[in-house]
Amino acid sequence: MFWDNVAGIYDLFADFFNGRVHEVLCREVADLILADDDVLECACGTGMLTVHIAPRCHKVVATDFSHKMLQRAATKCRKFSNATFEFADILHLDYPDALFSKVVAANVIHLLDEPMKALAELDRVCKPGGQIIIPTYMNREKDGGKTSGFAKIVGKAGADFKRQFTFSSYQQFFAEAGYQNVTYKMIEGRVPCAIAIINK
Repeated sequence: MFWDNVAGIYDLFADFFNGRVHEVLCREVADLILADDDVLECACGTGMLTVHIAPRCHKVVATDFSHKMLQRAATKCRKFSNATFEFADILHLDYPDALFSKVVAANVIHLLDEPMKALAELDRVCKPGGQIIIPTYMNREKDGGKTSGFAKIVGKAGADFKRQFTFSSYQQFFAEAGYQNVTYKMIEGRVPCAIAIINK
């Protein structure tokens, strides 16, 4: 699997190639987490967000479809007793309805064959009154939405991008999914990232 193969070097991209974007992203997501929140994080990767979520919440269940990514995330977050790590498929979450007050799924929607099915699962496990937080990499509007250099490189390496969003097409995606109570934050940088915050 591509993500198992890149688990050992993924943080180099996060910390160096796109460091400013990830620094702001981590801060913005952490600011949405409250002390009494029970958080589900899907596609946690190497724990880039998990390490910022765990100190702020009651508990976080961090999941991924890559065992090696999970291993790195668990190592990175080993000092947090309120963080657990589980293998999970975002399209088939094995959790009861309305279990979590915050559900986070970062940089995964664009990789899925069935993103609407994933949204339905994220919605199902989120409590009424909770939030679903979905950060995703963007192509730039000013470039006509053409594939970024980053997407071309990782695509050739084996990452399978099913969709490529601009900020406007990202907003349209959630509108088409039937969500109206959504706020957005755009983070500019080498590889821009938009955060969609669905308020249930």
